[in-house]
Amino acid sequence: MAALTGKVAVVTGASRGIGKGTALALGQAGATVYVTGRSLDPAASRWPGTIAQTAREVTRRGGHGIPVRVDHHHDNQVSALFDRIRTEQGQLHVLVNNATGIPSTPTGYPPENVPCWQLPIALWDQLHQVGLRSAYVASVLAVPIMLATGGHRLIASISSAGATRHAYGAANAALDKLTADLACELRPHHITVISVWPPLTTTEKVLACPAPTTWPPPARPRSPAK
Repeated sequence: MAALTGKVAVVTGASRGIGKGTALALGQAGATVYVTGRSLDPAASRWPGTIAQTAREVTRRGGHGIPVRVDHHHDNQVSALFDRIRTEQGQLHVLVNNATGIPSTPTGYPPENVPCWQLPIALWDQLHQVGLRSAYVASVLAVPIMLATGGHRLIASISSAGATRHAYGAANAALDKLTADLACELRPHHITVISVWPPLTTTEKVLACPAPTTWPPPARPRSPAK
């Protein structure tokens, strides 16, 4: 019997990439996986992959994939997702916060080597709304269900080594701090909270539009010690 048979998981932003890979691994272990994202129609998406395709593959691997279209910019849609899980499952064991706001640039990557005062403020909002804030919202909505579930429970947020580097690091650093705070508060309830820094991963997006520079970007120079 698979280790996660009978367990319920949510993976946000799982149409493709690391979110998809995480959902497939959970499915292979036997979990019921709610797969969220915005991509439904392959023809209408800029990048390969949809939540329906991921959910089918989760089921093919031995789990139960359930695609749910959720735009994590909108709290009401996220709230509806967790209401549905409460109604359909009555339990939740794993939440993986992977949804990320993709900057609207020609490459789909955050601009590098551009001073912050030369970037549109909307880019800051985009990077922090989905990724940082959406992880907080999903966690807040997931915890009450997890508290009623018992057993081993996990909240994992996909962060990045960018948290320590001069790129879009503020969002990742804040996500890591949020993770640490949640871990402290939820430890008495035996809910584990972690952040994960995957290395550069050959995702569908990387294959479709390779990054123009090497990764990770150079570390921010430190001021001389006084």
